[in-house]
Amino acid sequence: MKNENNIINDASFHTHTFRCKHATGEVIDYARNAFEAGSRTLGISDHVPLPDDRWPEARMAFSELDDYTDAIEFAQKALPDLKIFKGMECEYAPEYHSYFKDELLGERAYDYLIGAGHYTPLAGTWINSFENLKTASALKAYSTYLAQTMESGLFAFIAHPDLFGCSNTHWNADLAACSRDIFQAAEATKTPLEINGYGFRKPPIQSTEGLRPRYPWRPFWEMAANYDIQVICNADAHRPKDVLANIKDAKDLANACKLEIIDHLPTPVSDTKKT
Repeated sequence: MKNENNIINDASFHTHTFRCKHATGEVIDYARNAFEAGSRTLGISDHVPLPDDRWPEARMAFSELDDYTDAIEFAQKALPDLKIFKGMECEYAPEYHSYFKDELLGERAYDYLIGAGHYTPLAGTWINSFENLKTASALKAYSTYLAQTMESGLFAFIAHPDLFGCSNTHWNADLAACSRDIFQAAEATKTPLEINGYGFRKPPIQSTEGLRPRYPWRPFWEMAANYDIQVICNADAHRPKDVLANIKDAKDLANACKLEIIDHLPTPVSDTKKT
């Protein structure tokens, strides 16, 4: 019998903390829950603070970066039998490239960064990707942005690439075109895509096919099977009790769509090019 959070003895590389302002719990709380559930690997990846403190409503302040790093290191010392990877979930922009590469991955020795498109650059501004990916132009901007993120070579994988499921009720040709662009970029850059468990825990959407998760959106992942790509399944936990939640649901979807699942932390393209 499944428990209410669908926790299995697995690993997740997508985990938040209270610092992002829309999650609860400290690193040690997530780490203990993961360890007690049987996991021996956990990635902590809160929303990255930015040097200019952009988007402060959904991430820690830049001044909190040291505290976040210290919290991960404290949890690692407290639970030596749990391997904790130090990460961040990031919106890419060229002006942050050096910060991500030289400071986070370099000086601070972060283990990995996740690329994400919570916001999409369009017509000189940034639109909210949860609400505003409804037009062909917005969807094209979103796929172009994710491709740019992948092409940077900085990111281990792309979080919830089918986020447009939040703002569309039915599958259509514009969504298919957007998806093709994302898959082609993932294939070309060898960047895994994430099947995100958090969507299973959010209120479902009433679509023309009935109730469905906001994401993952099955037609997207059925299309993914036509490309040489890998997928990673994560909980995207925002509460300690959800640290491994819905990973099985994500893997069940991946298996149903005959996708190649990886269960380890991928190496970003930029790291594979180091000599």
